[in-house]
Amino acid sequence: MGAVAIEQPTKTTRISKQRVREGVATAVRLSRQVFDTTREGRVVVTLALVAVLTLSAIGVVVSAHENRELFNTLSGLQQQRDAYQREWSQLLLEQSALSAHGRVEHLAAERFNMVVPGRQDIVLVPLMSPVAAK
Repeated sequence: MGAVAIEQPTKTTRISKQRVREGVATAVRLSRQVFDTTREGRVVVTLALVAVLTLSAIGVVVSAHENRELFNTLSGLQQQRDAYQREWSQLLLEQSALSAHGRVEHLAAERFNMVVPGRQDIVLVPLMSPVAAK
């Protein structure tokens, strides 16, 4: 074990009534001086400026906080947009693959027994113009 220092007990001083009265009188005198000083024009202007400065500082803090929150929201929305863009690209690729001519022709022949008509089976219908219809 290490060495232990034993402190001497401190004596508490007893405060007399006279000393308490003097302390209270000093506090009252100081408070009167403060209140009298606040009635001066320069002090009132200074206090008003300090209040405006404090409110301005609080406004800056609130504005910075809101800016950070909005930036975080913007980042999240940009990530969501990028995810939707990737999904849209995949869907476009899938659509182009599913709608390819060869695939459609193969499925039509397989499922519905459809075939490409021969030359002898093709009939051309003349287009009737509004003048020829009369």
